[in-house]
Amino acid sequence: MSETRLSMGAVPSAPAIFFSDMDGTFLDDQKRIGPLSWKMLDAVAAAGALFVPCTGRALTGIPHELVEHPAVRYVVASNGAAVYDATSGEALMRTPLSRERLMELLALTRGRDVVFDIFARGTCFCWRPNYDRLDAFTRDEAETRFMQSLRTPYDESPAEFIETIEDADRVTFLWRDPADRDALARGLAADPSLSVVRSLPFNFEVSDAQATKGTALTWLCGHLGIPLERSYAFGDSINDLSMLGRAGTGVAMANAEAETKAAADVTYASNNDEGVARFILEELARLG
Repeated sequence: MSETRLSMGAVPSAPAIFFSDMDGTFLDDQKRIGPLSWKMLDAVAAAGALFVPCTGRALTGIPHELVEHPAVRYVVASNGAAVYDATSGEALMRTPLSRERLMELLALTRGRDVVFDIFARGTCFCWRPNYDRLDAFTRDEAETRFMQSLRTPYDESPAEFIETIEDADRVTFLWRDPADRDALARGLAADPSLSVVRSLPFNFEVSDAQATKGTALTWLCGHLGIPLERSYAFGDSINDLSMLGRAGTGVAMANAEAETKAAADVTYASNNDEGVARFILEELARLG
């Protein structure tokens, strides 16, 4: 694990720190931040608490208006492989995949009809031929447009592109044929040094085994001097399990997968009902 000490100092007086997944959790199904959620963010800032987006997205895929809000001083991106200073964009902690490991993962795609996305430099990179045919892997036109909006296409081959970067935070495989899914799953399971989770029915999100949302949550709380008991985590999917288990209070949304609900301490209102905002506002009132 690569670490850089925080430059902003510990904040042990923060009454609480709230880590929230984005898609299916904080954002509604149209990927919007609702009015109550903005009110909640204002209340978090006024209380001296912290709100930390904790997402599988790359840094550049997180809404700018959210990152710029005063309640947001830190961002956990790429499923916990990187923690960023929200103001400067500096990576404070990273747990990357080396170039050699990226090449090994790329080799799993040979002969398979899959998309291989590379998360590096705070951006999600997608080989242009795959970027142009994402509709073959998605469920509808809106999902295709959304996924393209989070990706930056490149033109050289994936192997050539990997040679231009030193390492990456994580990779994502998209598949559409169950035979390709099963072959990828076997190849990934053979390497215990990897963490393999998913946020969609048709993807695998792969990072170093130490790079999880739960690890990032624990690291940031430790370096800020905030006890884990004062941490809260919100999620809906399999890639949220680690942070729900590490947080003082783990909250699953009403729309969460069954496995996520089982891992949480509480199941609350759905993302479309702004469940994160409602829960945090109630907690801030309780904390005084």
